[in-house]
Amino acid sequence: MSSLGEAITTARRALGLTQEELAAAAGVTQAALSRYENGMREPDAEVLARLANALGVTEPFLKGAGSVHGAMAVDAHMRKRATAKATTWRQLEAKLNMYRMHVRHLMEEVSLRARQQVPTFDLIETDPADAARMVRMQWRMPIGPVRSLTRWIEAAGCIVVAEDFGTPRIDGLSQWVDDYPVILINTAAPVDRVRLTLGHELGHLCLHASEVTLTMEEEATRFASEFLMPEEVIRPQLRQLTLGRLHDLKREWGTSMQAIIERAHDLKMITPAKRANLYKSLSNRGWRTREPLSDELAPEVPALAHSIGEAMAAKGLNGDEIANMAGFSDASRNTIFPAPERRLRAV
Repeated sequence: MSSLGEAITTARRALGLTQEELAAAAGVTQAALSRYENGMREPDAEVLARLANALGVTEPFLKGAGSVHGAMAVDAHMRKRATAKATTWRQLEAKLNMYRMHVRHLMEEVSLRARQQVPTFDLIETDPADAARMVRMQWRMPIGPVRSLTRWIEAAGCIVVAEDFGTPRIDGLSQWVDDYPVILINTAAPVDRVRLTLGHELGHLCLHASEVTLTMEEEATRFASEFLMPEEVIRPQLRQLTLGRLHDLKREWGTSMQAIIERAHDLKMITPAKRANLYKSLSNRGWRTREPLSDELAPEVPALAHSIGEAMAAKGLNGDEIANMAGFSDASRNTIFPAPERRLRAV
């Protein structure tokens, strides 16, 4: 598959379109579209323009998407349940890859100056928990619970995009594009799960930037646990866990009661039997599927991408100009860097 064919295929999948649907929208035959996607034929300028318009992107975006370091359609780091439908997570993976390319396209025109950076580690030399501690130190984070996790991640130049995935079985995805990390999170999840997902995806970005391992999910989880609940601080609080104590700790740390139980078990602060009893108590109250107190936690709201759009608008660019710079066909398609609506001044 050519780079252009890969870009067309990824954009189509991200929109949830079949080849037949895209072909009809672009005014080409399905057979011709199949040849374009498989790199057997290059579309001429007129056909490329129609394809780009149907996909909601610009022609330069499609042409340039394949020049990124590595392939455009890379496997995403993904936090999902085993029962997640393949069609759903493949579409979300394609969507994340499109977001990666839009971020890269815009960064060719503007520069992003971050106070911090997302560091990467070699797992042969660094344990996931040690990596989490080093990130906290490098970012000069206060000891204890992490407030406004999204803000810390965005301060390191990571673009966080939040949207409803339409399923509770996939929590988030992440991947690098050149020097820019991107995280996509599911807003349908409760705040405590969103926070754990953010920590999990940050772990992937730090630990699996250049290579994957058979135990990468466990490694990202260990990173997230230490990052969100540092052993040195939380260990003394995990003695004699009760449901009431779990409520208090959830409010303090902003993580689910189940994550706290797992942290206590991993740190050997509770026995396997105690762990099982706590889970049984949660199940008896229906809290394994929907925990209480989640709506009391401060929501994690991404702001960096919107701030970039606002900054560009402040320099005099209109919505369509900002959209085109990011590779979108027009402002209505720009779901990442929207320009603020101009308000009419009263005369």
